[in-house]
Formats: sequence, C-alpha cells, structure tokens
Amino acid sequence: MLEDERESQNIEDRRGMSGGRMAIGGGGCFTLVIALVIFIAGGNPLRYLQQQAQQDGVQVGQNQPIQTNPQEEKEKSYMQRVLATTEDAWGAILPKQAGRKYTDPVLVLYRNSTPTACGTGESGMGPFYCPGDQKLYLDMAFFDELKNEFKAPGDFAKAYVVAHEVGHHVQNLLGTMDKVQALQQRVGEVQSNQLSVRLELQADCYAGVWANYVQKNNKGIEISNIQEALRAAQAVGDDMIQRRTQGYVVPESFTHGSAKDRMTWFTNGYKTGDIRQCNTFGR
Repeated sequence: MLEDERESQNIEDRRGMSGGRMAIGGGGCFTLVIALVIFIAGGNPLRYLQQQAQQDGVQVGQNQPIQTNPQEEKEKSYMQRVLATTEDAWGAILPKQAGRKYTDPVLVLYRNSTPTACGTGESGMGPFYCPGDQKLYLDMAFFDELKNEFKAPGDFAKAYVVAHEVGHHVQNLLGTMDKVQALQQRVGEVQSNQLSVRLELQADCYAGVWANYVQKNNKGIEISNIQEALRAAQAVGDDMIQRRTQGYVVPESFTHGSAKDRMTWFTNGYKTGDIRQCNTFGR
C-alpha cells in the first residue's frame, strides 16, 4: 500500500542514539505518572511534560551505529510514505477549510528513550506528539505491541497511529491545544480528563479526514484498510485497555475516549472529509 508514494524527508532517525534524559524534579515518580497517563497508544498528555520542559534542560545521548533489520527498514520507508500523504493532505485541507497554512512536522524514530522539548520520550509511552518542538515521536517496537498486545495488525493500522499524532499537530497549529491546556489548569481532575478525551477524539477525527483525502486522491486505499484503522482505534480505547489490564472500567478516569467513541469520530472524519465536522468540544 502507498508503494508509489514519495518518501517524506521530514524524518529524524535517532535509533543509533543512546537514550537522552531530562533532569526532572521528582525523578522516577514523575516518569511513572507520565507513563500511566499516556499508556494508551496515540496519547498526548503533554500538558504535564510541557510544564517540566520550561524548567529543565535536555541531555542528548551520543550517536552509535544504527543496528537495523530489513523489516524495520521496510517499516521506516512506509512511515516516510505515510508522512508524505499527511503533508499533501493537510497542505491542501488546512488552507481551504481553516484558512491556515500547514507547516510540516518532523517524525522522530528512536529506541527506548530520547530527549524532546516536552521531556524525556520513552517507548512505554507509545507514540506521541510534542507541541514544543512540533515533532512526532515513535519507537517502531510499538508496532509489535499494536499487533500482538492490541490485536490490531496491518499497515493501515500503523498509518492510523501516525495520522492521529499528525492530528495533534493540526490542533497545535489551530491553537486548540493551548486553549485546552489553559482550561485544564482551571478545572478539577475529572473535568481535565474529559477535556483530554475531547482532544484525543478530535485527533481521531482528523485522522479520518486524512483517510478521506488519501482515498479520494487514488492512493490505493480500500475499505479493508479503513477497517484496519478502525480496529486500531477500537483497540486503544480507554475501556478496552482498562478491561484488559485491570479487569474493570472507570469512565471518570478516561483520557482518550472509549473504543466506540474513537471509532465513531474516526468514521465521522473519514465520511465527511471536513474538519468542521470534528468539533468534539461542541457535543
């Protein structure tokens, strides 16, 4: 799939870099909190990380020879092609539908951990977007987890993961993330979680808008590919993960949305292709 697509050059390969770290007040306790918050794939609980990034400095690891295998290099190439489709899609969609120019984010590939403008990125966090440096962070080992743990295999499931994080980049460009963060600082934990859910569901909807564009522009996308994305969205629903990891569901603690809601909003974006139909905050 996407075999004829160009490969984006907006990629930074840090797989040969030893893990950087932030000098973070609170040490391991902070890391555990972050890991819990963004345990769910495609997470973006960066309001916590941003606050630390304003105070702490980044230590960058040293480069080492990159040890790869053919399968990983194939996945890297595919990620570059997926990223290229997001650049084409949002470069056309954002000016037309929002009157805003789209600037391309950078996709960072890393292993284990890496420094970011939002704090230390760790593979246990899953893929995430940092608004501080406008970069997407991905440890490709996550795809094995997506396939084996979340039971959501397929190339388009991987593409959905990238498109969701690009959706956060769109939110950042539109100022949505700043508004949500400001609101979260004025409300309690339950209300803050609800705002986080709405932010994540909107990113799912934006991923659907991207899928609509890709399919309409003859990129070889079929209904089976969309079903792969839907399975991935379902698998990373808060309720699915809570049920699997703790045996029961606590809706008040959701930060990303239920499986049903994540599929619904992706589908909404996919069917309409219209970011104006992604107002998760108005429903």
